[in-house]
Amino acid sequence: MFFKYQTDIPDGSGYEIFSPTHFACLAAVGIIMAVIAIIFIKSGKQKRNNILKAIPIFLLCMEASKWIVLFSIHQANIGMLPLHLCGLAVYDFLLTSFLPSEKARSFFGEIAVILLGPGSVFALLLPDWTFYPVWNFFNIYGYIWHELLLLYPILLLIDHRVKPRLKHLWYEAVFLAVIIPPIYIFDKINDCNYMFINWPEPGTPLSFFAAKVGTPGYLLPYAAMAFIVMALIYIPFEISAHIQKSARKSIS
Repeated sequence: MFFKYQTDIPDGSGYEIFSPTHFACLAAVGIIMAVIAIIFIKSGKQKRNNILKAIPIFLLCMEASKWIVLFSIHQANIGMLPLHLCGLAVYDFLLTSFLPSEKARSFFGEIAVILLGPGSVFALLLPDWTFYPVWNFFNIYGYIWHELLLLYPILLLIDHRVKPRLKHLWYEAVFLAVIIPPIYIFDKINDCNYMFINWPEPGTPLSFFAAKVGTPGYLLPYAAMAFIVMALIYIPFEISAHIQKSARKSIS
């Protein structure tokens, strides 16, 4: 049962969202994140650098392990490619940790904080892998993967490597403008739905938009909703920056 893929999982083997089992998994995620964060806070500059470099490398190893398992159980398929935001995050993290330019690292780091980290929160709260038993490779994989997607931007903020400001919203706009067109073409050619830009998923706000304006018309309100959410995420950082600026003025 541990390495069984979703098509081989008997009905009723999983667990409900917001069930005691789900909360226990989230608690385990929280404990591990807290331990790593404490180690990070107590570490010096070099060790912090090593931790921030280790996380995307570990994610790449996880991706490789996923495909090794999928091929070994004869379940490798086009739907498991890392083309959702959660899958693409590892490449953003690699650029954030390894690019030589501080400005470039800040650019991709802010994308991690504003776009990729918050997305992992929703994935952990509303996981789409709960049809798996708890003690299953893909269930454990889902939690560890999204835990690290959330932890990495938190560590960037702890280390003050990223200072998000609303005027930087164009960072995310450029990132999405670059990745969405080729993924849309890939979706159309292969009848996939990466980034949910080929058809709306039932039961989501996207299906509501599609009911009102059709497909692909729903992509416009989808884009507007995404930018509104990102702008809202920026608000606490704007407030914090304003408070710090006021404090500096009062001291001077």
